[in-house]
Amino acid sequence: MKGQLDTDLGTIMIDEDVLGKYAGSAAVGCFGVVGMASINMKDGIVKLLKKDNLRHGVTITMVDEKLHVELHIIVAFGVSILAVAENLVDTVRYNLEEFTGMEVGKIVVCVEGVRVVD
Repeated sequence: MKGQLDTDLGTIMIDEDVLGKYAGSAAVGCFGVVGMASINMKDGIVKLLKKDNLRHGVTITMVDEKLHVELHIIVAFGVSILAVAENLVDTVRYNLEEFTGMEVGKIVVCVEGVRVVD
């Protein structure tokens, strides 16, 4: 899947990895998000990803000319999960729309774990 924009000057294609890294970077900047999560489907184990693997906690698909985003996150203990998720959706939507010029249709937030932060 590639994000595609048609302009007066031509066509702009954005690779899915670029969109995923950008969305993951925006997500970890949100208050209450400890990091992105990677799920090992074979073992059912959730793993906190390092900053260089942010793409693996994000799934982006293109449906009806809109980006659909799925984020797998780990939140900090003691914060409101609802408040974190709402802030995360608003932040990722704004950043992706400003960065790409494409419309974001749906953002799904999957909270995979909770961590105590020092």
